[in-house]
Amino acid sequence: MKLPVKRLRIVTATLAAASLAAPATAQEYPSKAVTVTLALAAGTGMDVVARTWSEHLAQSLGKPVIVDNKPGANGIVAANAVKNAPADGHTLLVASSAALAVNPTIYRQLPYDPLKDFVPVAVYLKSPFVLVSHPSLPVRSVSELATYVKARPAQLSYASTGPGGAPRLVTELFMRHYGLDITHVPYKNTPQGIVDIAAGHVQLGFVEASASRPFIRDKRLRALAVSSLARFNSLPDVPALAEATGRPDMEAVSWHALAAPAATPRAAINRLHGEMARIIALPDVSKAIASLDLIPTPPATVEANQQYLAAEARKWGDLVRKLGLAGSQ
Repeated sequence: MKLPVKRLRIVTATLAAASLAAPATAQEYPSKAVTVTLALAAGTGMDVVARTWSEHLAQSLGKPVIVDNKPGANGIVAANAVKNAPADGHTLLVASSAALAVNPTIYRQLPYDPLKDFVPVAVYLKSPFVLVSHPSLPVRSVSELATYVKARPAQLSYASTGPGGAPRLVTELFMRHYGLDITHVPYKNTPQGIVDIAAGHVQLGFVEASASRPFIRDKRLRALAVSSLARFNSLPDVPALAEATGRPDMEAVSWHALAAPAATPRAAINRLHGEMARIIALPDVSKAIASLDLIPTPPATVEANQQYLAAEARKWGDLVRKLGLAGSQ
């Protein structure tokens, strides 16, 4: 059956318009300012790094990129705000492993599901911890420490930042690898714990690199290992935990990820991923990250990021359950 000429023209025009609409929409992203919601406060390492790369992102996108700090409740405030924002690529989340891998097991009720509610655009840095001991301990390596502690079950203590904090979990992972029994001494923050290790009130701990480096330099602390897969630029003589334990997969780090609401159009996700991969490789950006004793990490594919987050959630979730901390908050 033939359509009337007038109707045929209308149908043809409609189909032509539809064929142009999809690529035009993809090309138009972003259509307004992009807000990057941070799970930590202004002045933190996460904030400093995000403000560095966001300037480059704004130049690339041709739109302002606004950094909005929403600290609170271990990243829950920021994550929930972004989850409930329009999924159009104009509201993004920057959060750490605490919010995206540990919270689901620690908290009884969580208003978001990291794996279902977000797409990890880029995991762009890793934050290693340094295993330090008081210089009075007669150990100079991880294996010597393990031997020393094994002979003294429950006689030594370690400092960490609370029951479900990353330093506690990293230390527990290390203890389980060697079958060690070390008493946990919780602190409100890392600097307090470092000061007490340096004073000899506790004997060891996995601590943040930036906060501990001055103490290591002044020989008030002895660095035995870093918790990353490879050695750390600012502590080149300190072996990686993977190297020290003989386990190539032994990684126990925090990390920062840029994520978007799950329903965000794939075109926007791809644009953001490509830009982040380019920006993190820029010398000034990677230098800024390294200057904070963090490790710049070339973003993997979105699918690889999803697999990594799922693996991290399993690893830390299993440990949290074994420690009896599941649903403790």
